[in-house]
Amino acid sequence: MIDLNIDEAIIIEKKETDIDIYEVDVRSEATGRHKAYMTTDATIKKGDMVVCESEYGGDFGFCVSDLRDVTSEDLKMIERKATKEDLEAYRINEEEAKKALEFCKAEAKKLELDMHLVMAQYTLDRSKLTFIYTADERVDFRELLKVLAFNFHCRIELRQIGARDKAKIVKGVGPCGRELCCGKFINDFDMVSINMAKNQLLALNIQKLSGHCGKLMCCLKFEDEAYKELREGLPKINASIEYEGENYRVTSMNVIAKTAKLENRENAIYITLDDLLSKGHLIQKKPKKEVKSETPEELSE
Repeated sequence: MIDLNIDEAIIIEKKETDIDIYEVDVRSEATGRHKAYMTTDATIKKGDMVVCESEYGGDFGFCVSDLRDVTSEDLKMIERKATKEDLEAYRINEEEAKKALEFCKAEAKKLELDMHLVMAQYTLDRSKLTFIYTADERVDFRELLKVLAFNFHCRIELRQIGARDKAKIVKGVGPCGRELCCGKFINDFDMVSINMAKNQLLALNIQKLSGHCGKLMCCLKFEDEAYKELREGLPKINASIEYEGENYRVTSMNVIAKTAKLENRENAIYITLDDLLSKGHLIQKKPKKEVKSETPEELSE
């Protein structure tokens, strides 16, 4: 009887300590960025408003994924699902942060600081106020920091961000007519190079290839690998080709429609890429002859 009670106590203790831990992605309503948090609440689902653990006062956000197994133990915890009171406090903080932003802009102008303020954000309990800005160079904001701390009586952070991060916060509509990718789902920005535009056979017009941030559009990265595969084995633009007994120059290609345009002085034809590969022959350019430079002794002779 005594042994049975001990076993039952062990089972009860195990049940009490054996808590399932999950991982979920939470998007910050203010910055649009999302990151993973841990939670022990198995009822949390995609779309729920939550209050997350932070160094100062808690972060308010939305779950953008379903629960999954924990992939890293180095994650902060979700404190709780957001209540109506939390949501009301967040909306009030939004309005107060807008007023704080206007005050900060005015003070920065007085101090003649070369910085562009993008947004301000309070923590849920308003123990910390963060101002986010862009600048071409390093800004000495020590005097501004003193004024802000004196006026708002909380911890102040001035955080510099890049042009892409600004576009993510401000959001907008791209040339495709859809919401900007950075504002909708991109969380970390990969490097985008002009070679990606070349791989997609796009006209190298920097103005048309640039997004709202002034940098090369992120969507160039999405299709880069697909275009590399589609262009494998194809000649380069302006390559000289012998096709059906005549010499042509490849002036354009559409790897999606699988067509190419060949031109010479007398004619221009459209053919399929299959015909280009099977019937076309690349004309190798002759290497330039080396011009021997004469020495002063040879010139004197």
